Amino acid sequence: MRRSMFALAAALPASFATSATAEVVPSETGGFASTHTAVVAADPAATWAMLIEPQHWWSHSWSDNSANMSLNPVAGGCFCEVIPDPAGGAPGSAEHARVVMVMPGRTLRMVGALGPLQSEGLAGTLTVTLAEVDAGTQITWDYVIGGQSRLPLGELAPVVDSVQAEFLGGLVEALGGAV
Repeated sequence: MRRSMFALAAALPASFATSATAEVVPSETGGFASTHTAVVAADPAATWAMLIEPQHWWSHSWSDNSANMSLNPVAGGCFCEVIPDPAGGAPGSAEHARVVMVMPGRTLRMVGALGPLQSEGLAGTLTVTLAEVDAGTQITWDYVIGGQSRLPLGELAPVVDSVQAEFLGGLVEALGGAV
């Protein structure tokens, strides 16, 4: 990754956090979970429409250009990226995650170890849940990681948590900000 996930997480200002709540839950079985929530004024349909268009708000990519991202929101669909060859040759590609559950307007679940976690023996499950609330839509962003890693998971957890907050923050900003 051209922009190191670790360097970016360390450089995030404290004011960047847009979630109303956040929690990292360590696991005794070799993993951790990161949960963030935010409320936006947009209704669930508009929130869903933006959620499934990550090229407008996703912040980390192998090509350093979120316009190269795509998401096919059906079971088996790919959350993928085209990686252009700077020399003009055939482009590369990356599968960031595979869609395993879609309930339009309510739940998107994907499996994949994101970013540099991809090169480890880790499995990740990202579940984004939308719920209608008086102010608009509550977005709950859960990312659960487990497995074996050459990197200490206890040290990775806060970094991954910060990046997950950044992803939710990008979605929230694309929807006009948190309420």
